[in-house]
Amino acid sequence: MAQIGIYEKALPKDISWKERFLLAKELGFSFIEMSIDETDERLARLNWSDEMINQIRKDMKETGIRINSICLSGHRRFPFGSSNEEYRIKAKELMVKAIRLAQRLSIKIIQVAGYDVYYEKKTRLSRKLFIEGLEESVKIASEYGIILSIEIMDDPFMNSITKFLEIKRQIDSPYLQVYPDLGNLSAWQENDPERELEKGINWISSIHLKDTYPVTTESSGQFRDVPFGAGCVDFEGLLKKLKQMNYNGSFLIEMWSEKNPDFKKEIVSAKSYLYPKLKEAGYEFA
Repeated sequence: MAQIGIYEKALPKDISWKERFLLAKELGFSFIEMSIDETDERLARLNWSDEMINQIRKDMKETGIRINSICLSGHRRFPFGSSNEEYRIKAKELMVKAIRLAQRLSIKIIQVAGYDVYYEKKTRLSRKLFIEGLEESVKIASEYGIILSIEIMDDPFMNSITKFLEIKRQIDSPYLQVYPDLGNLSAWQENDPERELEKGINWISSIHLKDTYPVTTESSGQFRDVPFGAGCVDFEGLLKKLKQMNYNGSFLIEMWSEKNPDFKKEIVSAKSYLYPKLKEAGYEFA
């Protein structure tokens, strides 16, 4: 039975976690992916009190909906590859706190943004520093039994599973895996998405379902807020390929409708597009 979740940013922002779990349940999802992005508001989650942690655990138990993963995009602001040593120290602090938070909430996967740097110029040194920071992070995560899974990104630094495998060869740990985004993987014309999935199948922890407009010589592409079916992703072919390779991990519908009054309509529309394709590929779900 396929486990299908929804990204936190698809749901209203200013509601309680119990309300968020109940909405996810109402909409037919098994889990939520939590966002810890670069805003002060969401970074503050890394300092949640025992009382808050216990309440969320209670809410998960009562609703039957869990937080399966954390999208830790806060490293865009404080990247491991930064030329600023204070930012690198902060990057490690964020990672350690995220690992401990995941352990306390029984979250299995922390999605790591595949950026060496985001707001700075990329250099050979920024790559080296990123790999060093990631290697240390994987060692810490392994002590807690938490998987760090690098997302395939909207950025040339980590826009293919091939590039993930180059780093995987340097950090050979079962606690370092890859989190392909079918949209991001498909947007880059140098990628053969099916071949990329074949290369990485043994290290895929989860799959993001999202559509994108492609990167071309005339366009820088579009990596979010693309209506399902309007972009370049061959969902039928890629889902069938995953099923053929016996991928039985989770799927996460990635959307950003948290400010839309009609968020339910958007989510239902996404499900109406994706679920028949999942079913056609051979996946069963509740």
